[in-house]
Amino acid sequence: MLLLKLSADDLLTLNARRRMVPHLAARWKHFRGSEASITERSAWAESLVALASVMVEARRGHVEMIVECSATVDEPEDSKDRRVIDVVLVGRHPESANLSVQLVELKRWSTVTRVEAATSELVHVPGMGLSKHPALQLAESFAQFNSHAGPLRGLSYKCGGFTYLHNAVEESVRPLIGLDAPTGAYSRIYTQDRRARLIRELQEQFSSDADYSRAEILMDRMNLRNTPLLDAMIMSRGEDTVFTLRGPQKEVVEHVLEASAHVFDDDTQAALVPNPRRAVFVVTGGPGTGKSAIGLQLKANFEAKGRDVRYASGSRAFNGAMQEHVGYGDREFRESFTYFSSFVTAPEEPLDVLICDEAHRLRDRSTNRRWPAEKQGKQPQVDELLDASRLTVFFLDEGQSVRPNEVGTVRLIEAAARRRGVDIARYNLREQYRCGGSDAYVRWVRDFLGLSGEAQQWIPDGLMHVEVVDTPEELERIVLQEARSGASARMVAGYCWPWTKPQGKERRLESDVRIGNWHRPWNASSDSFCQDGAPPSKIWSVHEGGLGQVGCVYTAQGLEWDWCGVIMGDDMVWRDGRWVFQRGKQRKDRETGVNRVAVPGSLDPEVRKSKLDDDEFARCVINAYHVLMTRASRATVLYSTDPETRHYLKELVGDVPIHGLRPTWESLPPELRISHQARPGRGRGRRARRRNRSQDGQPTLF
Repeated sequence: MLLLKLSADDLLTLNARRRMVPHLAARWKHFRGSEASITERSAWAESLVALASVMVEARRGHVEMIVECSATVDEPEDSKDRRVIDVVLVGRHPESANLSVQLVELKRWSTVTRVEAATSELVHVPGMGLSKHPALQLAESFAQFNSHAGPLRGLSYKCGGFTYLHNAVEESVRPLIGLDAPTGAYSRIYTQDRRARLIRELQEQFSSDADYSRAEILMDRMNLRNTPLLDAMIMSRGEDTVFTLRGPQKEVVEHVLEASAHVFDDDTQAALVPNPRRAVFVVTGGPGTGKSAIGLQLKANFEAKGRDVRYASGSRAFNGAMQEHVGYGDREFRESFTYFSSFVTAPEEPLDVLICDEAHRLRDRSTNRRWPAEKQGKQPQVDELLDASRLTVFFLDEGQSVRPNEVGTVRLIEAAARRRGVDIARYNLREQYRCGGSDAYVRWVRDFLGLSGEAQQWIPDGLMHVEVVDTPEELERIVLQEARSGASARMVAGYCWPWTKPQGKERRLESDVRIGNWHRPWNASSDSFCQDGAPPSKIWSVHEGGLGQVGCVYTAQGLEWDWCGVIMGDDMVWRDGRWVFQRGKQRKDRETGVNRVAVPGSLDPEVRKSKLDDDEFARCVINAYHVLMTRASRATVLYSTDPETRHYLKELVGDVPIHGLRPTWESLPPELRISHQARPGRGRGRRARRRNRSQDGQPTLF
């Protein structure tokens, strides 16, 4: 749990705009499942501002404040053991230059009295009754935070703690600071008239220099900054050591593995009659909830048990990245990834396991214009998949269906399973870890697009960064700057321009995306490299040569980058307080012979068809932007070609400079500036994997 990560300066700016408490309340509801009380809200408004103010007075306004922070990396099984720290201050120590951390207990108490015949462990607070000494409350959090289960293990750091009673004076809380009061690195008590001491303490614990974000170290340790999926696959080198599955994600893997014992025969005994049972699992969740990580983990576990496994997807971008980037040189690994349309003819013997990722992209039928009539699908694609395996796992997000012929829903899968008399188990993932773990950003995107509630102003939270630019040149400059610094970054856009095939023998890319004097090509519509090293579409997302091109939803879906520049075209514009959706037209330019925009709007050949009704057209456009706007793990840069829409975006995002929030590569601690992985060399086949398998027999990822 973590509600907010901001510097003291930025927290005060956010509060001045009356946006701090609403954000905290929304995060509270997300984690706790209930509304924050008036008492809790007023405590945030008063106590957090009081602490931030004294930090600014101490000239330590750059020090970061992590609000309502869990004391341990993983949530304890027993909720009674859960400790949440009011504020964790994070910065650099002025002497050692190591990580400096202070845990803070904030109290609005103005008076405290000793309980008669009691020890100093228990005090009486007027209007509240009996309470444990705040230093003892903090002691429990301090012990967990500094334990092997806390985020500081293995780091060079200095950690202390204090209680700040900003409404009290020393005399009114004398029982808290007597000779018999608790002692320890966490036991200091500060009041209004001890403010000068607190300022000195802050100056002694935190350097006056602001260089990079130390809080990012804790964010990384608390698993709030995930290793990108493709990097994790390559870095693992065949070992299950990189994916960090959490809570519900672990439960899904465990339940599927447990259930498989009822489907598959015992490997140690020969079965007289093959087990006829089958099983179907459906896992739903929004962008970044770990669906693919779970699927790949299941693939690893089942392959380690010798099961015949295929990993199917409806996304060419995802499969291409896995096959050509992660599995380069490993034929067996590449062949284990396939497409939904690969099972028109069921295997003679059903596969043991079929994992279906991006299942919202299921088609009604498996068809291909290059296939002869006899090879076209004759039954619903979902039935082909269920016929192909004994244990089938579907991962889907119905909000990411972007074409009218994509019919994948939970209801569709359930109906197909019932027709076969197969029980189905459902799981729903809520916690998401893309977008910096910022559920606030994911909610903001959904509200902005009209998928849930009314559009809201974006409230910076230190987890995800959003900004709006005035020109495509500025968007490209930011993306290139971050990419050249070491971050992963790409430009994407709504499908509002023609898409020309590579031209001539030199395979030249046409600059189809044209906004004023800014002209750039789409990623290559090609299976091979083009002029100037432009990569084929299936590896555009991960190849350095893809930086100069613009991708669309079909080459971005299922993937992620640190920074993503999103260009909204004229297919979705803001008019008179509502979204208007427009179908475009193209015409051939007489001079060049290539298509250009004739009428601004969607030029997606599958979506702009006149036979598609307006509601379905709008749904496809909205879902496409939902995908594009949730591809980033650190920052999204937005630009709209339409001035009125751009103005609306600026109103929602705001242009007040909150200087500490821009998560540039240079603002990361040096140890977290990990380069993204190049694709591995050849010779990574099964024999090599067996040689590299860990001594403890852990399952290999590939």
